[in-house]
Amino acid sequence: MNLKVKLVLATVCLSALSGCSSLGVQPWERDLLAKKEMELTSSPIDAALDDHIYFSKEASSGGRGFAGGGCGCN
Repeated sequence: MNLKVKLVLATVCLSALSGCSSLGVQPWERDLLAKKEMELTSSPIDAALDDHIYFSKEASSGGRGFAGGGCGCN
């Protein structure tokens, strides 16, 4: 192989290896991620209502601590 191909191959390999080097949350970043604004759901009441409607329509429950069947009467 010529030098140009080796250089491109080495660059691709180093890029692939360094791409996973920063996975995870660093200790000094945890205070920012723990703030109320960073939650996935903006309103816990709306999320609970959406979960109830979903499980009522699916005629099943489970996995999130809901009791009852799919009739929506619980």
